[in-house]
Amino acid sequence: MARPFRPGYVTANDLVSGRVIYLAADGAWVTRREEAERIEDQDRAAARLALAETQPGRAVGPYLAPAETGVPGSLREAFRAGGPSAPARVSWGASRA
Repeated sequence: MARPFRPGYVTANDLVSGRVIYLAADGAWVTRREEAERIEDQDRAAARLALAETQPGRAVGPYLAPAETGVPGSLREAFRAGGPSAPARVSWGASRA
């Protein structure tokens, strides 16, 4: 039996910074959930996720996060909103000595 659809936001991580990003109604990625498109139906959610997945150079691991607090997944979203849990250790173009 399939789970009932719950409203949510398309979210991912920014490829470069690792920060949490959200898909806005105009297709742009934003860093504030308040600016994200709240998706109310399953067909729209599928279309928006498909759009997000066409942008692998920008967004990593897009999925639909729950819009309501207190539902499975909301603890994960609270943790993600705090930013990357580990500092970036990439030195682009640096050579090893």
